[in-house]
Amino acid sequence: MESHRDRLPDFIAVGPPRTGTTWLHRMLGGHVGLPRAIKETQFFVWNYSLGLDWYRWYFRGAPRHLPVGEIAPTYFDHPEARERIRTAIPRCRIVISLRDPVTRVYSQYKAWHRAGLVEGPFDYAAQCDQLGASSSYAFNVREWRKVFGADNVLVTFYDDLRSSPQAYLDSICSFIGIARIDLRQARDADDPVNPSDTGPRSMRLARAAIRLRDALVRRRCARLASLLWDGTFLFRLCLSGGPAQLPLAPEIDADLRERLRPEIEDLEQLLGRDLSSWKLPVTRAQRSGAISSRA
Repeated sequence: MESHRDRLPDFIAVGPPRTGTTWLHRMLGGHVGLPRAIKETQFFVWNYSLGLDWYRWYFRGAPRHLPVGEIAPTYFDHPEARERIRTAIPRCRIVISLRDPVTRVYSQYKAWHRAGLVEGPFDYAAQCDQLGASSSYAFNVREWRKVFGADNVLVTFYDDLRSSPQAYLDSICSFIGIARIDLRQARDADDPVNPSDTGPRSMRLARAAIRLRDALVRRRCARLASLLWDGTFLFRLCLSGGPAQLPLAPEIDADLRERLRPEIEDLEQLLGRDLSSWKLPVTRAQRSGAISSRA
């Protein structure tokens, strides 16, 4: 029988959060080896002290003929995660997914507010330590490239996922070395992922659910932890049912775009991609449409 001790990821999708990572996890399921029963181990950020054997345990039984990977959106802006991955998996391939930073940061606020991790109304200035670092796209892309080499880092865009999901997924499949996945055969490719339209009915209950899930992951109770993962009945019960979360106010949207413009322009130069749409206020149609359909 194959030991779990000799498997570590061949690739890691490092996020940041709310950039299509859950959709990617869903689409790659069955085509690569992923952590058993859960989406995120949080190993290289919060569970590193548990040791590499703890981490390998989540990949036990992964088929030898498939690459092993993890979708880990919290790793993106953690220097410690980069260094720890380099130490453990120096040839790891890295997938970065980027999204309009204003839309992304507000989407992350709503998701974290739903989970009881952020309280009160959205206030970027006050909450930027929790939400804003992962908007430093150019800096973090440079750091991942510096650590793993530009050829081992694939940068993708949420805009491309929305406009051409098949081409988007094809580029990732090619990069991680697996056969093309035909989205026409994927029953849930168009299903909404992780909507955050309401807050929790109870902040205390939401925080308790997240703490319980994380504790179960640390104790390797993956099947129980999976009952509290995004989209499950218990997840919705504990993390929804509260007041509706409103669209970002136009004046706040405009202010944030001006504040983040230097970051966007730095990324344009780094990647040679026109990101003019990220500098423009989001229209009402975009706010009420498909912009939050995949997260």
